[in-house]
Amino acid sequence: MSHEQATVAEEEYLETMFWLWEARLPLTAANIARAMRLSAPTVHEMVRRLEADGYVERAEDKSLEFTEAGRDHASTVVRRHRMIERFLTDVLGIPWDEVHEEAERLEHAMSPVLEERMMAAIGGATTCPHGHPIIEGAREEGVPLADVAEGAAVHVLRFENEAEDLLHYLKDTGLRPGLEGTLAESGPEEVVMQSDGRRHAVTRSVAETVSVRADPSPPARTALPDQLVLARERYGR
Repeated sequence: MSHEQATVAEEEYLETMFWLWEARLPLTAANIARAMRLSAPTVHEMVRRLEADGYVERAEDKSLEFTEAGRDHASTVVRRHRMIERFLTDVLGIPWDEVHEEAERLEHAMSPVLEERMMAAIGGATTCPHGHPIIEGAREEGVPLADVAEGAAVHVLRFENEAEDLLHYLKDTGLRPGLEGTLAESGPEEVVMQSDGRRHAVTRSVAETVSVRADPSPPARTALPDQLVLARERYGR
């Protein structure tokens, strides 16, 4: 099967796998199942289809790897998704916490002509409204807000979890990509960022999914937070 003929279901899997790869999470069937909230047998069946259609292959350790065609197609779907989100926000004026699921519906039916027109309409925008780069390779590595020490200077890079209910919550707190401030408090239950005299308080579990640039930067983790594996779930705060 040509990668131009990928089904919607295959594209959804490729998109999830690209997100896992981009976030430096292992491309395993278990992580895909957790991220998509699907059963292991369902995921294994689709993985076999993706292998048969030439999108993925098995590594020596049994994890998955993109083929060149699979990587290209996954990158295209993700680029379209993020571009649509930016278009809906910047051109149509839809609030940034309401565009993720709409983009999920539109990304599979876009013609190259519409994609070109939409890209022109968003001008020089380089990220989606949640801070993810539209063009592959432009992602700045960040650290979880939950890891930052009190008193550190903070610049919010992106929200790793784009579940709409969580985006509503984050918007209500006043956090947004590009916001700069200071880490005011870091407790066992709540993390507080302060910017221009306003407190932006989130639960620690939510702070795990907010990627930031921090000065001083915290030590690197030996393992990424479990919340990132579950970033596409309806997130329990």
